[in-house]
Amino acid sequence: MVFDVGGVLLDWNPRHLYRKLIADEAQMEWFLEEVCSPAWHAPHDRGVSTAVSCAELASRYPEYSELIWAWSRRSEEMIRGVVTGTVEVLRELKEAGLPCYALTNMEAETYPLRLRRFPFLRWFDGTVVSGREGIAKPDPAIFTRLLDRFGLMAETMLMIDDTEENLYAASKLGMQTAQFRSSRELLTQLESAGLGQSLAPHK
Repeated sequence: MVFDVGGVLLDWNPRHLYRKLIADEAQMEWFLEEVCSPAWHAPHDRGVSTAVSCAELASRYPEYSELIWAWSRRSEEMIRGVVTGTVEVLRELKEAGLPCYALTNMEAETYPLRLRRFPFLRWFDGTVVSGREGIAKPDPAIFTRLLDRFGLMAETMLMIDDTEENLYAASKLGMQTAQFRSSRELLTQLESAGLGQSLAPHK
């Protein structure tokens, strides 16, 4: 089993922070699309320091300097909490003796904070963090790195991720995949994959 972290096990979304800082929803969406945009954020998952990129961006948009710096200084407020049902599934799979790994797009500097904050991140048999590797999903190289580092075979792995392009990359390497939408749907997918006997009944 290979789990993504953000969007599957942790409820990560920059909006959890920026709704506190920008009262108008439309203005907040504009800011996250045009200033602290997905394209601007993507290099963080490949190891670029958020402090460095926030300094550069704030110099370009001085009128938004405080909001830009919040991305680096208040990053943990982007996590509303755990996706409870999925963490429970992970716990049951571990208790059943199934090896579980994490493959996450995450900044190198924020991973240690979350490792301390969320003990379940220490349950994995191995973890690959994109910010530490300098490559990020959906680059096939990061999936290969997971397999090589822990001596795994793609054909025996099930990748759980909330992003379709990440799952496509995993499937091209021979992994089975399950797109995460909810913990209830994940249970159904795991049962279809023959893992139902490993899980306790869920209401």
